[in-house]
Amino acid sequence: MAFLRLDPIDLKILDAIQRDGRITKLALADKVGLSPTPCWMRLRKLEKAGIVSGYRASVAMRLIAPVATVLMQVTLASHRQADFDRFERIIRDIPEVVACWSVGGGVDYVLKVMARDIEAYQRLVDGLLEREIGIDRYFTYIVTKTVKDESVVPVADLLPAQS
Repeated sequence: MAFLRLDPIDLKILDAIQRDGRITKLALADKVGLSPTPCWMRLRKLEKAGIVSGYRASVAMRLIAPVATVLMQVTLASHRQADFDRFERIIRDIPEVVACWSVGGGVDYVLKVMARDIEAYQRLVDGLLEREIGIDRYFTYIVTKTVKDESVVPVADLLPAQS
């Protein structure tokens, strides 16, 4: 896969819009050291390339209602591609599952579930088990305190070293 090469200004643009998706064109240009038109053209190029995949608001649910955040490990009974596809298709349609990662190691998936309370989470799990979507085992981890939940990706730190 060919990766798009980003220069320091592109990296500054990505950092700025991750921290403030509502930043004005003028403020973004000022922040990255460009005039507005070239800055806007660079941002559009990053969007068209799919590097900027969307803009979202972060909602502080704890200020609205008590919510149970649960991490769930899932192991499927069978490991055929059709089994993975079926599980993933169903999980994508469950709004309480806010993240799902296919992982290597002792389990097949790690899910982040947000439910009204633990009882609502258990009803969701019971419903999944009743649907017989291939779950062999699952393990539940109740989040008792969020230490860090960062949505800003440190793009510059994750790029391969330049030679």
